[in-house]
Amino acid sequence: MAPKHSEDFKREAVRIATHSGLTRRQVASDLGVGFSTLGKWMRDYSTDPAAAEDAELRRENERLRKENRILREEREVLKKAAIFFAGQKQ
Repeated sequence: MAPKHSEDFKREAVRIATHSGLTRRQVASDLGVGFSTLGKWMRDYSTDPAAAEDAELRRENERLRKENRILREEREVLKKAAIFFAGQKQ
């Protein structure tokens, strides 16, 4: 049985995942491949150490942005709770 995806397709998927600014999960979904499959291709076809480092930095940046968003939402809830409870004491 022939491979489902050509070598060119795999290399292009790796290029998109490392240079597009999209998350690996988004790229995998857009291309219709599994997240772990794309990860394997990235290990197999990525020869540029700088690209791997860039991808890692993008993932870390995405994680930190998400954490920052959650912390801001929690802060807003706490502000509203403080205002509510301050009003209850009077």
